[in-house]
Amino acid sequence: MWLWPVPGTAWLLGLMLLGCGLARQGGSVLNCPPKCVCASNIISCSKISLGTIPTKLPRFTAVLDLSHNNLTRLRADWTPVRLAHLHSLMLNHNALAFISTEAFCHVPHLRYLDLSSNSIKALEEYLFSQLQELEVLLLYNNQIAQMDRSAFDDMASLQKLYLSQNQISRFPVELVKDKAKLPELALLDLSSNKIKGLPVAALKSLPAWIKNGLYLHSNPLSCDCGLYELFTHWHRRQLSSVVDFREELVCSLPQAKRSISVLSLNSQDALNCSEFKEHMLEAYLGDTVTINCDAKVRGATREWVTPTNKRIPKEAANSTITVLGNGSLQIRPIQVEDMGTYTCYAASQAFNETLYVEVTVHNFTQHGPHDSLNTAYTTLVGCILSVILVLIYLYLTPCRCWCCGHGKQAIQQEDSIHSSMLSTTPNHDPELAGCKESLNRHVASGATQGQNGWAQPWVMDLHANGTTLLPGATARYVAPILLSHQ
Repeated sequence: MWLWPVPGTAWLLGLMLLGCGLARQGGSVLNCPPKCVCASNIISCSKISLGTIPTKLPRFTAVLDLSHNNLTRLRADWTPVRLAHLHSLMLNHNALAFISTEAFCHVPHLRYLDLSSNSIKALEEYLFSQLQELEVLLLYNNQIAQMDRSAFDDMASLQKLYLSQNQISRFPVELVKDKAKLPELALLDLSSNKIKGLPVAALKSLPAWIKNGLYLHSNPLSCDCGLYELFTHWHRRQLSSVVDFREELVCSLPQAKRSISVLSLNSQDALNCSEFKEHMLEAYLGDTVTINCDAKVRGATREWVTPTNKRIPKEAANSTITVLGNGSLQIRPIQVEDMGTYTCYAASQAFNETLYVEVTVHNFTQHGPHDSLNTAYTTLVGCILSVILVLIYLYLTPCRCWCCGHGKQAIQQEDSIHSSMLSTTPNHDPELAGCKESLNRHVASGATQGQNGWAQPWVMDLHANGTTLLPGATARYVAPILLSHQ
């Protein structure tokens, strides 16, 4: 026998079954905050003039949209419960001026955060350090003028960072130079700020896949030839950051109140910068050379071809040319016959790219000419020092024994005799006239040459020639004579 339900009980039974099903899912429509729209794990509270964030949010929330409201502060306790499933949070188009450094403690698995179009003026230290899984961070159209260097620490998963339309005046080189800080960063938008100068040397050393997503247009850059060389190279590599915004990439000329395209700085009415030429890779005979394949896409597969159109296999063994694990080509040791243009084919799912690297090999080792030059200088310095030592030896010979230990009278008499031999001027002293005339008549005229350019000491025996000595004078006089070689 069939039992028919009482009229109205079918509707009640259906409602009970629906409630049980929602209970199994962990929540019901009653968990949705007032005025918000909820669909499964998506909660949208956009455009309802919220002044504060609803506190009773379901734990299973995965996407939370709080955009276009009147929120001014994001405190540490904005959500009293841990939202472990939340991966996307939209807070754009509010009036946020304060964000607590502990505001993201309860959302550790956030991957997408939109804070654009607010009133944020500064990024405090370690502000986003708790978001270690965040991949996209939007901060454009704020009033950011100061950024602490530690604001983005420990964000190892961050891939895209939008900072355009702010008041930033310093290029945050630490975000791109230190690869360990943001290792996955592939897009950094710094356009429409107040940056006047760029660290050209640091930007040149960046890999192409970072430069391809580094947007610097619409900044009041100061024109110089280094800036022209930097962006001309990017344009020739067809990097999106320059090709897509070529017209907006301008700079201000020195002592002029007008802007000009950075890529036109080689014109005569601008700075007349030299025409940019791609740098060739120079090597010396016997060096170990590593050639990078600087592709625009990260993780692209690479294949190399030699100047003789020979493909280089990755598994090549016992060869001087090998492909390293990162796709670079290593030649060890390089020879003159290795000179030429090497071709790298980089392939990825997005697109393929062909790169050419010109290698020049000098036919000598790097230190060879320098060593010869150093030897020449060493020889020259040695010769100069030898001449100086000889001159010191010749002109600064120590005084001989005859000038030491004699009395004052004997020294004066010897000086008198020496003077009489070297001088032909007559002495008017009547007592000494005869003696000096006698001495002048008996001066020796020459001597035999000895060693080292010195003549053998000559001895003048005054007694042997019948010369009368002055009282107390010595009987012999020894004097060295320096002879010059003809």
